[in-house]
Amino acid sequence: MEKQVTDLIQYLKDQNVDYADVRYVKTESETIATEDLKVQELASEVDAGVGIRVIIDGAQGFAAVADLDKLKQTALKAIKIAESSAKIQKNRISLSSKKTVQDSYATPFDRDPFEVELQNKIELLQAAEEEMKAEAELFKTTGHLKFNNIQKVYADTEGSIIHQDLLESGGGIQAYAYQDDDMQIRSYPCGFGGNYARAGYEFIEELELVENSRKIAREAATLAEAEECPSGELDLLIDSSQMTLQIHESVGHPIELDRIFGAEAAYAGTSFLEPAMLGKYQYGSDIINIVADATTPRGLGTFGYDDEGVEAQKKDIISNGILRGFLTSRDTASSLGQSSGGAARADGWQNLPLIRMTNINLLPGDKSWEELLAGIDDGLYLKTNRSWSIDDKRLNFQFGCEIAYEIKKGQLTGKIYKNPVYAGITPEFWQKCDAIGEEELWELYGVPNCGKGQPGQSAHVGHGSAPTRFRQVEVGVGNAN
Repeated sequence: MEKQVTDLIQYLKDQNVDYADVRYVKTESETIATEDLKVQELASEVDAGVGIRVIIDGAQGFAAVADLDKLKQTALKAIKIAESSAKIQKNRISLSSKKTVQDSYATPFDRDPFEVELQNKIELLQAAEEEMKAEAELFKTTGHLKFNNIQKVYADTEGSIIHQDLLESGGGIQAYAYQDDDMQIRSYPCGFGGNYARAGYEFIEELELVENSRKIAREAATLAEAEECPSGELDLLIDSSQMTLQIHESVGHPIELDRIFGAEAAYAGTSFLEPAMLGKYQYGSDIINIVADATTPRGLGTFGYDDEGVEAQKKDIISNGILRGFLTSRDTASSLGQSSGGAARADGWQNLPLIRMTNINLLPGDKSWEELLAGIDDGLYLKTNRSWSIDDKRLNFQFGCEIAYEIKKGQLTGKIYKNPVYAGITPEFWQKCDAIGEEELWELYGVPNCGKGQPGQSAHVGHGSAPTRFRQVEVGVGNAN
């Protein structure tokens, strides 16, 4: 594809565009889902095409095509769109500078999941389900595996040519229990389809789905008979999988600079942040350090270059509680007089790149598991997201978890509660953080379905954290904001 892409770049240069880039993207995917030991979904797909972006007189045009015999016609379509847009464009697009590179990047892996026998993958999920059913009386059991291989060829009129081969693996299992018109679920390793990583089939093996199946079956059955979670202001210890959701919704989305500028207001909302807050705003307590790191090993938001040809970076977002950075693209960064943070990515070949999260990670603290617990006299340990709600400015939130474990006098009592819900206001909540687990407790989770844009795009992003402690948080539906 490189010759076709570079030939098209030359053709666009001959049309005297101010700037153009071309992205060829081919995605091979495989999905396997089971329910009650039966295969419910078995799908494989290959999708490929080319997206063409041009800028003329400060206005942008984009067109995409799957038929590679129609590249020049599609390029002319993008040019016409840019020329038409230039007539009504109020603010000219200006791209920040970047390095010109000829490079390649590939996800490191040990086992190609597409070379693993399909029957072995099905049997893995069924074995986990058999263990769950043997452990407890359940309403339903499910399992899920998903694999993606994404090949990209990028070129632009500035001289960059980049090849990327990105591999993704993920999956999980769920146990459902039903009693007295109440359905409870326990998921492993996290909610909503499991955990995902830029890695090979070795990641699936490391999840140990079968080995962890009996525990979640027991907990699901126990939850169906458990008491409702207590309400009030309580100290919380939040596990890494739930912190993934907390970071995603109350940090990741608010720091997207296009959202801050209002470009997403009609669909996904805006942000409570403003550019003038950089370097000044107290986002959280002084132990909060969060980075946007597109180089995190195995992160679902890890790559070599974004879809504007900007190299992957690690950038400070919050340092000692102070807001230090935003997620940026070339055009939004130029508005602040900065270079791009490498966060422009598109869902496939048919969409324009948008600002998307990479791996937004809460850096580990210095507390052991025992020290995190010891600091709580009366509180809860929350695990696994079940629901979420947050307003358009990413300020007021309410999140539900699958399970809450009682903590008394620095110890887990063994008692669990169902339907825990906690709520807060983003900066107030983060300022209540007084302890973060040490590096040994730090875990990375992948989110394969982050939605944004019109038409809607789904991004693959990552979040890492250790269990984190917060003081006097509102718990319970009756007390939610």
